Formats: sequence, structure tokens, C-alpha cells
Amino acid sequence: MPSLPVIKQLLREVVSNKDAFRVPEPDLIMENAAQVASFHEAGREDGVMAPVYLFHAAQVCEVVKPGDTVLDLGCGPANQLGLVARLNPDVHFIGVDLSDQMLAMAERNLQAHGITNVTLRHGDITDLNGFDTASADAVMSTVVLHHLPDEAALFKCFAEVQRVLKPGGGLYLVDFGHLKTEAAIRYFAYQYEDRQPALFTVDYLNSLRAAFERDTWSEGWSRYLKDYGGLHSTFVVPYMVAAKSPPRRSLSADMLKRLHAVYQNMPAYHHADFRDLVTFFRLGGLRSPAIL
Repeated sequence: MPSLPVIKQLLREVVSNKDAFRVPEPDLIMENAAQVASFHEAGREDGVMAPVYLFHAAQVCEVVKPGDTVLDLGCGPANQLGLVARLNPDVHFIGVDLSDQMLAMAERNLQAHGITNVTLRHGDITDLNGFDTASADAVMSTVVLHHLPDEAALFKCFAEVQRVLKPGGGLYLVDFGHLKTEAAIRYFAYQYEDRQPALFTVDYLNSLRAAFERDTWSEGWSRYLKDYGGLHSTFVVPYMVAAKSPPRRSLSADMLKRLHAVYQNMPAYHHADFRDLVTFFRLGGLRSPAIL
């Protein structure tokens, strides 16, 4: 059962008139060292983003296979990428990001965890000119696309994903969807302000304001990505939107056990957030591996 405060916010979204419209991020490339550090802190396995990253890791594990080459678009400090790479040591991941500060943090993060199956590249996710056509077995991107300046850039990114992805390849692109009211945006941004760096709270607020509308996602997906899988959003209110290919493998009992161990190691207060995400995406048509 979803938590009562979340249900209250979603009901308000349903009955309220729209008063929030997209505002692009003030900094499209995160180069400020303090911002990078706060983002990294929030993304640690005990950080405020831990349940979200675990949910996405489980989804990605279904669309990658041993021996794959997988692109992660906008890898940031590699908290998410590092988790997925540790779970899939027989997959080669390439993390792409425009921020030198983020890539430096990612390099340190990967080294600290002894992760050797990741290569990092400086690059623009709307112009993957360093990658050949049909050269990637799978493409992933988690909570990054709202950093793009406008719909044209989002569609360029989708077109590049279509170009570099092999026929029948794996796909998992996910990000915030734009909420209808400023009240809901502020609620989710400040929900855990006592548990997260102050800079992260501001970045989170800006991210929710910069999220693309569900209809914009649908238009780009139908133009470029519909042959690779479905488009899903959280039930009733598109707090998150995801394009995902059909699973390319069944997760082994060992993989499910390792995912469950990550869940168990999270602070207890994160468990409700994880279950909420599972529930609302399932009601929106996107099922999760059974890791609880």
C-alpha cells in the first residue's frame, strides 16, 4: 500500500488546475564542485536516492546480457552506473557525460569500489558521434534527460539512441515527468530535506521543474523508440516516465538475491519509497523483478 503522504499529493495533482510549466535547468552542465559532491552524496547506497537507484538497477539488469556493450547516457558521478556494473561484471559499460567534474568524481567512485568493467567518456548525449551506428547492445539513462534545454534536444537524444542501438537491443531510459502543480513539485523536492544536502534539495527542485511533459516523452518515443519497447509512467500522475525494452533475460536466483541484499542494506525509511515506486510503476504497466 502506498504511503499516505504520497497518496495525498497525488490526489491533489489530480483535482488541481495546472499551474506549473517547464523551466529549464539554470545550469545545464553541472560543473560546480559543491553541487557535484552533494549529488554524489545523495546517490550513495545510504543516500536519499538509494531506493530510486535500486529500482532502476533492477530494471536495467533485465535488458542487458553477459558480453553486452552498454552505453549510459549522462552517467554523472556513476552512483547508478557503479551499482549496475557491480551487479553485471560480465557486461562492459561506457559512461558518457559532458561534465568534467562529474567524470572525475565518477572515476574516483569506480576506483573506490574496484569496478573495472566501466569506461568513461566525455560526450554530448544529443550527438554521439564517437559511436558507430548499431554499435551498442543496450542503452540506459537514469534521471538525466531533464537537463536537456528543450524538446528539440530531447528528440535529438532519442534519435541518437535509435541510431547507435542494435536491432533488438536493450533500452531503459527513465526520468522525472513534469508534475501539474508547483505545490507537488515543492513537496517532493523538500520531502527529505533533513536527510539530504541543501544543495541537492535545490537541484532536486530545479530538476522537477525542468522535467519534460508526459506528452513530450510520448511524441519522441513514438518517432524514434517505439520499435524497441514500451513507454510507461507512474500511475495517475507521471512523477516518473520510462521507456523500456522487453526483458532480454530472466534474472537468476543469485542476481535476485544480490538485489535483495541491496534493498536490505538500505536504511529502513527507504523501503517505503522503494515499494511506492514499484507499486505506482506496476499500476502504470511497468513491472519490477521480484526482489523484496
